[in-house]
Amino acid sequence: MNQQIISAEKVNKYFYDPKKIHILKDVSFSVNRGEFVSVVGKSGCGKSTLLYILSTMDTDYDGELIIDNERMRPKSEQELAVVRNEKIGFVFQFHYLLNEFSVLKNVMLPALKLGKLDELEIEHRAMEKLKLFGISDQASKKAYQLSGGEKQRVAIARALINDPLIIMGDEPSGNLDKKNGRIVFDLFSKLVHEFNQTLLIVTHDPEFAGQSDRIIEMEDGRIISA
Repeated sequence: MNQQIISAEKVNKYFYDPKKIHILKDVSFSVNRGEFVSVVGKSGCGKSTLLYILSTMDTDYDGELIIDNERMRPKSEQELAVVRNEKIGFVFQFHYLLNEFSVLKNVMLPALKLGKLDELEIEHRAMEKLKLFGISDQASKKAYQLSGGEKQRVAIARALINDPLIIMGDEPSGNLDKKNGRIVFDLFSKLVHEFNQTLLIVTHDPEFAGQSDRIIEMEDGRIISA
């Protein structure tokens, strides 16, 4: 039986600018463990808005969000922060690495923040992630010394450091050339097929989406195919 990692039930979202605008309209779907799901649609269709709700960073919505069989609606901001840190890894279009820190320290930061392991264990885990992505030789470099493709690999390693249930990505290959975009896709594919990681990725890239396990297509705030 497939284990459901995340599900949305009739999620609605409104913006007030200044008129009331209906951004997400009765969005319902679920993602199972080990699935590689891409969310596609034209700019402005609500993809990124949906992702920020699913990641618990936006709590101003109607409907239900369930992560790992727990409803998010009654949780406090502090409780949601724990869910984010423990269960969700993020990869964005821009890597958001901290230039003043080494590559290794950048990968370690979410685990240091979570505070469940000692620093030596976190360092060991971080090195293992960098080895997995073939960039352990860059561990002592400062983040600004890396290429764009290397930075995004570090960002993915960082997203994995707390062994999250799901990795969420907002255009993770959108700022990369075709070669590095392919490397990022291959890394995601490896995580799914070798490590049973669950991925939910918003993308404009039809080639990227076409090679994932499932495509959720959005149009005008609704899911039109899943």
